[in-house]
Amino acid sequence: MPAVDDILFSRRRAERFAQLLDEANGGRRHHVRSRADGQLAPLVAVGQRLSVDPPAVEVDPDFRTGLRAMLLATAVREGLGATPPAGEPATTRPASTTRASLLPAVTARRARARGAILIGIAAGAIAVSGISAASENAVPGDALYGMKRSTERAQLALASSDISRGQLFLDFARTRLGEAAELRGDRIGYSAVLDDMDADTRQGVRLLTAAAVQRAEPASLDTVNTFVAGQRRAVGNLLDGATRADRERTRRSLVLLDSIRERSDALRAAIACGLPAPAASDALGPAPSACPGTR
Repeated sequence: MPAVDDILFSRRRAERFAQLLDEANGGRRHHVRSRADGQLAPLVAVGQRLSVDPPAVEVDPDFRTGLRAMLLATAVREGLGATPPAGEPATTRPASTTRASLLPAVTARRARARGAILIGIAAGAIAVSGISAASENAVPGDALYGMKRSTERAQLALASSDISRGQLFLDFARTRLGEAAELRGDRIGYSAVLDDMDADTRQGVRLLTAAAVQRAEPASLDTVNTFVAGQRRAVGNLLDGATRADRERTRRSLVLLDSIRERSDALRAAIACGLPAPAASDALGPAPSACPGTR
């Protein structure tokens, strides 16, 4: 049997592996079969199992604390996240950029496959080294916050379907809510992180409502409703002891969650009465018509 490296990291097999993993997680089925399918099947099974039942990994608290302190010290020493002095360019173009510009162009398809492999390697290295664990409690303004957001982008790049990506966006919205709780009283920072939370919420809801309509199945709407119920309670808790400005900004997020619940209920009714997929859409995804005989 060929080595796993040979199976996974050739371009065509990497793309085929992504297709099979997408299908296994409920994505669109591809009618063309490949001779590599039998060899890739065990890897797909492992990937699907990890997405359903991820392994619990415990990070030693002393290791987490020491690593965080080391990374913070490095960030300060190297000036990461610092504003450059007046008159100094914000970035310096590395020499490798010039060399890269001389390389022949590759097709977009090959670039995507190569990029997916590189992102996977980078995300794996981050997880194994514990950097993501050290940054998980970072909030805007911390030196490690950029690493935290980069880890989230890597997770999105590796997601196997729109449903998986939608669920990730909702997870990120919950994370932003936790950050907002740490920033209460900081009017600018609090408002900015709630803006990010609402943006993640819309992205996730749009993906999940579109999936529900395309499949004519309400399962993704159940995920949306569960999120809204828990998130609304938690967002409402931010009102306790908040300043006037923070309360006003928090209420805007509550209005968004109420709108999402209304949209989810309307889509569920449209699916139940057999309406065709809506042609119109907005920031929350498909905008359904009312079922015949209803107002």
